[in-house]
Amino acid sequence: MGQLLLRGMLAGLFAALLAFGFAKIVGEPQVDRAIAFEESHAAAEHQASANGAAAAAEEPELVSREVQAGLGLLTGIAMFGTALGGLVALAFAFASGRLLKFPPRTTAIVIAAVGFLALYVVPYLKYPANPPAVGAEDTIAYRTQLYFTMMVFSAAALAVAVTLGRALSSSLGSWNATIAGVLTYIVLVTIAGYALPTLNEVPNDFPADLLWKFRTASFAIQGILWATIGLALGAMVERSQTRTAY
Repeated sequence: MGQLLLRGMLAGLFAALLAFGFAKIVGEPQVDRAIAFEESHAAAEHQASANGAAAAAEEPELVSREVQAGLGLLTGIAMFGTALGGLVALAFAFASGRLLKFPPRTTAIVIAAVGFLALYVVPYLKYPANPPAVGAEDTIAYRTQLYFTMMVFSAAALAVAVTLGRALSSSLGSWNATIAGVLTYIVLVTIAGYALPTLNEVPNDFPADLLWKFRTASFAIQGILWATIGLALGAMVERSQTRTAY
């Protein structure tokens, strides 16, 4: 288990380096555009206010934009990727031979794909990522709470679907039981999506192309992380098993 966990964390770190490169090249320019949009609106509001001179006084910047886009971004993605790789490795250890009887590469890819769907795609469809200048500061905690609530609902629905599928496999067969489990998951997350409140804090004049590019970049970063972890972990486990066989 310790070796598997280490391999998962290494796979996550490698995935994080790839995701950082993509975020730096594709994602950060969109963040800069969003910040420029936010600053232009703030300047306009200050000029229009009666206390323009006082309001225009800028608050001290705790962390420079250069550090945020460089070392800060790398550190955050590296920590998240390493932790995510460890979680995928633990899921691999639990599912391999119990829920999934595939070769290591296939098992790791299936686990990463299911995790990406349940823990990112479904919550993302309900509460997509927003760039700076979208959303009020006083609603950050509320929006974060709603996002993680949707994530918990999705994970719980996945657990229910897997349990139901396993229970029905003996009577319906593996294929029909899998379909029943998938349909159950879809129904449960759909109910959760309709039950949770909808948030739309995008300003009317916010550039649509910027919003689309930012959200696409955020989605792609997560896709790179999950896909690379699945591929790398499966390759490392399969290689270790091949060496052990010899």
